Amino acid sequence: MQKFLKNMIIILMLTSLSFLTVSCNTMQGAGKDVESAGETIQDAAE
Repeated sequence: MQKFLKNMIIILMLTSLSFLTVSCNTMQGAGKDVESAGETIQDAAE
């Protein structure tokens, strides 16, 4: 039972880490998209 709980904790930690990594990449991509849209609007206003 002890070994099972230890393995489950490790699996949950690795899963959490992978979700955090993916979400950081997604937020970085979203930031680039917003920046690009802002530059396009700024260029159109000039």
